[in-house]
Amino acid sequence: MTIKDILEKAISSHASDIHINVGSPPTLRIEGELSPVPGTEVVTAEVAKEMVLELLTPTQKEIFLASKEFDLSYAYKDTRFRVNVYHQRGFMGVALRLIPFEIPTIEELGLPPVLSDFCKLPQGFVLITGPTGEGKSTTIAAMLESINRERSVHIVTVEDPIEYVFEPKLSIIDQREVHQDTHSWEIALRSVLREDPDIVLIGEMRDFETVSAAVTIAETGHLVFATLHTNSAAQTVDRIIDVFPENQQRQIRIQLASIIEGIISQRLVPSLDGRRVPATEILLANSAIRNIIREGKTHQIDNVIATSYDLGMISLERSLATLVKENKISSEVAKGYTLRPEEVSRLVSKV
Repeated sequence: MTIKDILEKAISSHASDIHINVGSPPTLRIEGELSPVPGTEVVTAEVAKEMVLELLTPTQKEIFLASKEFDLSYAYKDTRFRVNVYHQRGFMGVALRLIPFEIPTIEELGLPPVLSDFCKLPQGFVLITGPTGEGKSTTIAAMLESINRERSVHIVTVEDPIEYVFEPKLSIIDQREVHQDTHSWEIALRSVLREDPDIVLIGEMRDFETVSAAVTIAETGHLVFATLHTNSAAQTVDRIIDVFPENQQRQIRIQLASIIEGIISQRLVPSLDGRRVPATEILLANSAIRNIIREGKTHQIDNVIATSYDLGMISLERSLATLVKENKISSEVAKGYTLRPEEVSRLVSKV
């Protein structure tokens, strides 16, 4: 079976990911569960190498062989793939994430309507967070597409690699891919302010340079969207602050408090119909949240979110409880996705 045969199987099975590595058969992740591709055998070193190199251009192959790992995007028929090629135990391997060409709407994804409000902001800092594979890229794409349909602005994205591809509607959209369109994140983000953007997407805040650039761009009057691999709004604030040297952390707390507009932390939860649905924690930056960030009291954020539902904030427990009451997920599943299962039970039973 060739790599393209496996791509076909993944598309027809509505898989989210493909894994090819030596010692296991080609494997798909479908609705969060891993299963071997039917009719395939254990992958040998020769087959893995052949499949990996078939995905790469000559230039990409050169970079990969020199660096041992490489991120890229790959298009096949009506589907794009985010690809990471790598080495393990001296053998080549690859992980592919399926990215549909069609960008779903916020409503189609079952996300809270408040996300549409973030899309109307003139400036500020909005973060979409969560572990790997929890739908961050799709959520942020839905938000940018909403802006594309409704606002006449210039959107610049810096991604590694480009995932969803946008067709300009009311907006002008420039998508820059690291390695293909720029040599590095640092160079791309340093030059983005010279490109007359209104809105900037930073595909992933990875280190001091990307976090610092995101803060600077937001401070200069732009609307910045970015993703971060954290588990909650409170953890997100801590992660951003901790990236900076200790002698700069007081200043960055003041800066972050002034620019932050919202944090969306999401999970994809197994539903009763065998699919997955999003559970979202929503932080809105009101005066209480800004003071907490400024004063370094992030341990209070969870309590503010939990007690501010009437202001539009949503705790993860409330989101899970709502999904239970809507008969989308089971109570047992909901409790398994939180450290406070008793709060989920309380909210489910609340009239």
